[in-house]
Amino acid sequence: MKKTGPLFLFSLGILLFSHSVLAQSARDIIKAAIDNFRGLSSYSEAIMNIHRPDWERSMEMKIWTQGTDKSLVRITAPKKDIGNGTLLIDDDMWSFSPKINRVIKIPSSMATQSWMGSDFSNNDVSRADDIVDKYQHTLLETTSHEGKKLYTIESIPHEDAPVVWGREVLRVREDHVLLSHAFFDQDGVLVKTLETLEIKHIDGRNVATIERMTKADNPQEWTEFRMSNIKFNIEISNNTFTLSNLRNPR
Repeated sequence: MKKTGPLFLFSLGILLFSHSVLAQSARDIIKAAIDNFRGLSSYSEAIMNIHRPDWERSMEMKIWTQGTDKSLVRITAPKKDIGNGTLLIDDDMWSFSPKINRVIKIPSSMATQSWMGSDFSNNDVSRADDIVDKYQHTLLETTSHEGKKLYTIESIPHEDAPVVWGREVLRVREDHVLLSHAFFDQDGVLVKTLETLEIKHIDGRNVATIERMTKADNPQEWTEFRMSNIKFNIEISNNTFTLSNLRNPR
């Protein structure tokens, strides 16, 4: 039986170590992008514009986040939608509709369903960080954008992960700004793409302030998110992320 030489074992070890480092680096890049957008805590105001070839609809909202596992989104305009809200705590999500005066638990199977008729899902709006640990990440290439390194990462869900996407491809700059995020179905077909259209320097970091989600099969249908009045690392009351506050804002 032929013996395995020490040089082969050393080379194999280097190869496995390099693969592990690249995988960890890709994961860290994605996590850093999420942390950059959310901070330890954050408050922001936004306008969501849903565009279709024959109509448009706009909504205004306020958004609070804490860490990577808590967020609250509350609509403030137009009048007919005021009070609608979505609350995320860990892996649990609830919505509240003043019209029926009920808080409804959103099952995980609906986390990727359309939020308020937009091209953003419930997960997209709440900025859930499921992708960090439920996917295997691979750094595909490193290029540049506006003088900064740009990382292209492919994320494929673990076999037992409760997600609907077959794979996702993200482009993240070295300053942790997410430039684009493409979503593919189980057959590898592109479904939708999130693109950053504007970046501003806020509270010591670069942040995407205008993002657009576009349907792959119909580019004329898209939803644009315009962020304003963004504040990071602020004090937020412990009562903010509660079902009581979701129903009765205080």
